[in-house]
Amino acid sequence: MDEARARAEGRREAAPAALVALLVFAALALVSWAKRWDLVGLQWWIWLVVALPLVLLTVDLALTSRGKGIVRSRRAALLLLALLALGNFTALVILVAGLVSEQSSDLSGGQLLVTGFAIWSADVIVFGLWFWEADAGGPAARVMAPTRTVGDFLFPQDDDPELAKDWRPQVWDYAYVSLTNSIAFSPTDTMPLTLRAKGMMGFESAISAVTVLLVAARAVNVLGS
Repeated sequence: MDEARARAEGRREAAPAALVALLVFAALALVSWAKRWDLVGLQWWIWLVVALPLVLLTVDLALTSRGKGIVRSRRAALLLLALLALGNFTALVILVAGLVSEQSSDLSGGQLLVTGFAIWSADVIVFGLWFWEADAGGPAARVMAPTRTVGDFLFPQDDDPELAKDWRPQVWDYAYVSLTNSIAFSPTDTMPLTLRAKGMMGFESAISAVTVLLVAARAVNVLGS
């Protein structure tokens, strides 16, 4: 029963989240194609290349109801999520390269805002799923543990034994941690305890900070000129 609950969490919560990130990049590619946007000579299809691992992740999570899905080990799942985070960072590098290139004056405010929003949105979702898969042995281990085990993250509920007794963090708890980290550029109510968690949160904050502070500021400047 506990294992079935873990698979259901992946199917009902994690898979839709991954699908949203996939649709964000697909929409960015579609708009870029319609508007004939390009960055440093890269055409609209580059966003589909960045999103390819999201296809595998979405399908894998959707198939967890029948077993382990496509990705057969937790290590492989963590590597896939790390690849997605790296892909999102690559997308940001492409955007920043476009900002500092000689053709930067040709970039419209709309292009910068849409691209920056897509990267930031995917950042929140990908890192939320990465936190979910990494913490305390993964979702299956957390569900099957007789008591709440504090792993990579310390949630507010962990400070109260009565609350933590029958409580386990779910996908949307980690998504909230990712969202607040991407807005505040630092932990808020949930603290990273391990070097791995601090590294992941720091990486996410760096991507978010560059996206929000640099890209958004440039976009507003372009729109106001």
